[in-house]
Amino acid sequence: MTQIDTVLAQAEAGMAAAQQRWINWLRIPSIGAAPEHAADCRAAAEFARQQLEDMGFDAKLRETGGHPAIVAHHPGPAARLGGGEVPHLLYYGHYDVQPADPLSLWNSPPFEPTIVDGPHGPRVYARGAVDDKGQVAMWLGAFRAWFDATGGLPCRITALIEGEEETGSVNFKPFVIANRDELKADICIISDTGMWDIDTPAISSSLRGMTYMEVTLKAASRDLHSGMYGGSALNPINALTRALGQLTDDQGRIQVPGFYDGITDISAGKANQWASLGFDESKFLGDIGLSVPVGEAGRGALERLWARPTVDICGIWGGYSGPGTKTVIAAEASAKVSFRLVPGQDPEAVQQGFIAFMKARVPADAKLEFTTFGTSPGLEMNTDSPFMQAAQAALTDEYGRPAVMIGCGGSIPVVDTITRELGMDSVLMGFGLDDDQVHSPNEKFEVRCFQQGLRSHARLLGKLAG
Repeated sequence: MTQIDTVLAQAEAGMAAAQQRWINWLRIPSIGAAPEHAADCRAAAEFARQQLEDMGFDAKLRETGGHPAIVAHHPGPAARLGGGEVPHLLYYGHYDVQPADPLSLWNSPPFEPTIVDGPHGPRVYARGAVDDKGQVAMWLGAFRAWFDATGGLPCRITALIEGEEETGSVNFKPFVIANRDELKADICIISDTGMWDIDTPAISSSLRGMTYMEVTLKAASRDLHSGMYGGSALNPINALTRALGQLTDDQGRIQVPGFYDGITDISAGKANQWASLGFDESKFLGDIGLSVPVGEAGRGALERLWARPTVDICGIWGGYSGPGTKTVIAAEASAKVSFRLVPGQDPEAVQQGFIAFMKARVPADAKLEFTTFGTSPGLEMNTDSPFMQAAQAALTDEYGRPAVMIGCGGSIPVVDTITRELGMDSVLMGFGLDDDQVHSPNEKFEVRCFQQGLRSHARLLGKLAG
């Protein structure tokens, strides 16, 4: 029996215990955005810290400007088989979760993990089931399988688990910069993305970035009677919605000046590879009650989802929205606007372009105020690195089919921080599914995905050690 066979056998023997640790972690309501859950966030951090310490890590809670981070180090083996040094791996994840609201839409309490049979076997429903406690629990379980089977770990490992990813990681970048030398490694491994489907593993080779802003348009010094002032006084809601309605043209092209600067089309090879995946956009939309695609005309579905930039108004408010009527012209109106960006775009230039776009489209009496909540660029991963090849081999061994290289339409700003501040690439090896309802009521994670993800991480350690 080979060493990896021994480790995988140990992983199977300890699988029920690994799943129970995952479920126990889910019971801690570590809602990062809610000040009243600060103690729960610290408890969730301590839960993970203790697990790492039990496996021989030097694991500590480290204070940040917000919730604590866990930083843990394991030296790895004394010597590598065949000589030479083993690689140094940085594993990143987060223990904070999104708020569970609205609670009335949950089929079971969000912090009382519930196991329900589904089309692919049992699944766990809870807030954080997949994002990101479930996926972190997989690699913690893989560490434990190696530790229990061999008495140690096959690579030098640093684990970094933060508590503010769901609120923009505002204290993560300063923490990384302050501890840059301690956190540097050869590669960063992250499980916070998804598979192609439950039978087909995937590695995300690109991420969209983001510029997220709030705009407020102010006019009169107070709310006005619409009968007395309507037809003379500027209505901020009318002016704001009129300007925002011009963000895209009839072909889905975004009208912010300079928005497409720096973007190049995807290669023919990538386009062909994505086409071979057989993505069914009708089913994709049908699952959420829609039928008509939107976005840039003339672009393929996966290209629009993974490799083209977008703009979305994520929230808009102003005036009276209670029951009945209130005939007023509000003094101000606001909106939150999200730009998803692709490699080549400058997030700060998009920010300035949006400001210029709005200023050019509002009346003279309008006063505009802007707040930027975060910016991050789109990223391309190095798919030819030995670390990426090791991940592909580990997934192929586990699933019996090659991992597909996919894009990710979402943003993981910490990847940019790791790239810029630590100078290392990342391997994005995730195990979520499209129907996991991340950030929504009834978030879930398939037990099968958890188990295969744990084994995949155990295999990856073996590949990298060899």
